[in-house]
Amino acid sequence: MDWFATALLQWFDVHGRKDLPWQVDPKPYRVWVSEIMLQQTQVTTVMPYYERFMTSFPTVEALAAADLDEVLHHWTGLGYYARGRNLHATARQVVAQFGGDFPMDVDTLASLPGIGRSTAGAIAAISGGVQAPILDGNVKRVLARFHAVGGYPGTSATAKELWQHAQAHTPSQRVADYTQAIMDLGATVCARTANCTDCPLQSRCVAFQTNRVEHYPGKKPKKEKPTRSVRMFLIQNPAGACLLEQRPANGIWGGLWSPPERAADHSIDAMLREIGEASASILSHRTDPPLRHTFTHFHLNIEPVHIQLQRSPTVVSDGQDWLWYGSGQNARIGLSAPAVKLIKGLAS
Repeated sequence: MDWFATALLQWFDVHGRKDLPWQVDPKPYRVWVSEIMLQQTQVTTVMPYYERFMTSFPTVEALAAADLDEVLHHWTGLGYYARGRNLHATARQVVAQFGGDFPMDVDTLASLPGIGRSTAGAIAAISGGVQAPILDGNVKRVLARFHAVGGYPGTSATAKELWQHAQAHTPSQRVADYTQAIMDLGATVCARTANCTDCPLQSRCVAFQTNRVEHYPGKKPKKEKPTRSVRMFLIQNPAGACLLEQRPANGIWGGLWSPPERAADHSIDAMLREIGEASASILSHRTDPPLRHTFTHFHLNIEPVHIQLQRSPTVVSDGQDWLWYGSGQNARIGLSAPAVKLIKGLAS
């Protein structure tokens, strides 16, 4: 075991996190769910979602047998919903192909939906004790600073160098503790704003010794995000239920339910024609100021158009593509983030 791993484990024994929900019983299924939830999401945000998820889906078989809507309902609010869809798909594949037992081979794990090389390494190391390196965002930051690896980690050359360091430092003993330790250090000490005073690697960290900690890792090249504008139609029937449309399986909020989204110039009359109604059926309507939702690659300006109908359209009923939301009978569905906000506004 090299100096890096030894120092890290000595720090972990005293300061590391050991009581996170997925650490209590680190079976492959529990570790996998936690690792997927923790992708681009902080531990404090994940914990209540994880607890609820595991209560509803305590085994991979239970998750595989669940409806996707039910799974996405539990994911609502966590963002990056492709993770939830991939979680469901992987559960079904693990049950069908491996009899419910997760493979501990990193390459096989990485071939499953939503599991990349780093997540596969974490699952294998934490739940199976396999000597497998990981390279999530926290680990990239620790290694980039310790070895003064320049460049943005998203580039292939920089990532390759960081993977080499990750492989070299991963020990064959206590690999589960080491994996948790390096993630913990990046999350709590070697964070974006570094707390070098408390770092066990300080004495050999090149970035610290050269007073250049803030230079690592390299920043992502700035690129102006484009802006798209759409309308969302909040159509309510006399009972106060809101009409929702299921989005296509692919694309943003894939498979989730949302108020019908149309182009920014889509008229109220055109929307009504889609549901078999005419303007004469409108009791009232209004258009609210746009709501902005920001994605990784673009901004989305959503103009909410509220329409109160005098009757429920006869051609629209609860089914595969449409449903009336608000009666309580269909509450356990996956909702897009704007849908949650806009529907909550209807009740206020």
